[in-house]
Amino acid sequence: MVKRVLLASPRGYCAGVERAVETVERLLDLHGPPVYVRKQIVHNWHVVRDLEERGAIFVESETEVPEGATVVLSAHGVAPSVYENATARRLNTIDATCPLVTKVHVEARRYAAEGYTIVLIGHEGHEEVIGTTGEAPDSIVLVQTVEDAERLELGDPERVAYITQTTLSVDETTDIIRVLRRRFPAIRAPKRDDICYATSNRQWAVKDLLGAVDLLLVIGSRNSSNSNRLVEVARAGGVRAHLIDDETDIDESWLDGVETVGITSGASAPEKLVGRVCDWFRARGVHSVEPFQSVHEDVVFRLPVELRRELALVESQR
Repeated sequence: MVKRVLLASPRGYCAGVERAVETVERLLDLHGPPVYVRKQIVHNWHVVRDLEERGAIFVESETEVPEGATVVLSAHGVAPSVYENATARRLNTIDATCPLVTKVHVEARRYAAEGYTIVLIGHEGHEEVIGTTGEAPDSIVLVQTVEDAERLELGDPERVAYITQTTLSVDETTDIIRVLRRRFPAIRAPKRDDICYATSNRQWAVKDLLGAVDLLLVIGSRNSSNSNRLVEVARAGGVRAHLIDDETDIDESWLDGVETVGITSGASAPEKLVGRVCDWFRARGVHSVEPFQSVHEDVVFRLPVELRRELALVESQR
């Protein structure tokens, strides 16, 4: 029988997600619906559904947006061809790409311009990887696993650099980088780690929590890379873990023999979902719901420059 629930900290929204979601909300306030958004603004279907109810329209491609309309680019970043298409359609483009993803794009362009082969550590098909690859498609080679790194053959092993997707497992990425450094001693690395602060912090918070819980529930959508990594971290630490979109996904059979449940949430999951899951446990007689080793994050990113200009113009006209 579950006796207590422990809440990992930090959890939930990161600064990049906060910025992206607020961007769509502020544009809806400014212009009213519709505001078009290319792809999911962040990988959480609750967030997407809430914004749709307010008048946001999510499209797969910028080519689906009516000419002259406003389109928001998601937090995951896009290839240069997307900006070209948006310009050709005279779209009012608001770039909500997370600044930490933009940093990786800048690295890719710089390494490519200097003639390096770029090893991109990431997951094939993820929107962030697609966008980053688009910066230098002829120079980038994707590596997903340690085995990929061991098999990798490059034309000039003296001119190699690596970059990474921002939402990877810290431990797995470290293992891949170790192999790359052994095989390509001259490999260049980013000046600062590409895995974002929020991804790292949430994985460390889960590791800290594991010794105190029998089961971990990770709140996040199936297509959220960083949420899936949290499940993997727990399982690697010997604790059963499940990814849930919300409380309706909880299978009560998971709780057999469980006294303490840990709860965390991915960087694109709103805190209200944590509250709903906690209420689900309270409704079943769990009175102890408490934070575990609370850590405060104070990272804040400014809104996209295009939106700040619009807001400043509105303010000046009042």
